[in-house]
Amino acid sequence: MPALETLQVFQALNRSPNARLEHSAELGDGMAAALWSNHHDAQDYEAPGHHTLSCYIAGGTGTFRREQPDTKGSPDKLCILPAEHQSAWVINGEIRLAHLYFSPEQFALGCVTLLDREPRELQLQESTFLEDPVQARRFRQLIELNWDEPGERLLTSSLAHEMLSHTLLSQVGLRQGLRLKGGLAAHQRRQLVEYIDHRLAEPISLGQLAGLCALSEYHFARMFRESFGLPPHQYLLARRLTHARHLLRSTSQPLGEIALACGFASASHFTHRFRQAMKGTPGEYRQAFLR
Repeated sequence: MPALETLQVFQALNRSPNARLEHSAELGDGMAAALWSNHHDAQDYEAPGHHTLSCYIAGGTGTFRREQPDTKGSPDKLCILPAEHQSAWVINGEIRLAHLYFSPEQFALGCVTLLDREPRELQLQESTFLEDPVQARRFRQLIELNWDEPGERLLTSSLAHEMLSHTLLSQVGLRQGLRLKGGLAAHQRRQLVEYIDHRLAEPISLGQLAGLCALSEYHFARMFRESFGLPPHQYLLARRLTHARHLLRSTSQPLGEIALACGFASASHFTHRFRQAMKGTPGEYRQAFLR
């Protein structure tokens, strides 16, 4: 995901003289969070390149979309703003709200690994002032964490993953009238996911994966990205890090053993990749779940 300051929804609020950023953090894995206060403002969002989940923490009873002036917000109401959407908002009175931003690549990865569907077939459904007590409770847990402390930041990241998974399972629908061209067939996608997940500890080459689909490396790489929303090497790294997080939470294996089990050449290489993605070390992540 691009740097937090480049995200369009974040930028729009950051430019407003009435909005105040209380806290923000990049969480890794294509996700970021922010906590805002605002009052007597107007905001327009024009086709952002990222998805946004928002939850009203306080106020909001004077907030509405310009095309829906009779529908107002309130505490614990949620909004789901997909990438490329357009919306115009009026904020009367005081409001405090939390945002979770996530990238199209992370959405695509969730579609494949959680829903077993091709991302191009699916879209995040826009929703205004949704009632979802489970998600609202997660947002309130999120803002209570100290995002600047490494262990807390890792807990924040894990909580953000729960929120994203919940959104994918409940707010994703089929694109209407879509005719897909190119990409891999459903049985090829399933075969690749199973093959990769059973060989995370092994070196995997592009040729091996292409051979499963009887394609040249060039055409396979292009079609993989069409279907999965990201290139093969990024998908493989994401799966290895997901498995590593599971082992860190659920076992007492030494870091060196976990590194090898997840396909990393050494504990130092594993730590470097983990820190890049999670903004903390594997040891800090494990410690956060031992409290």
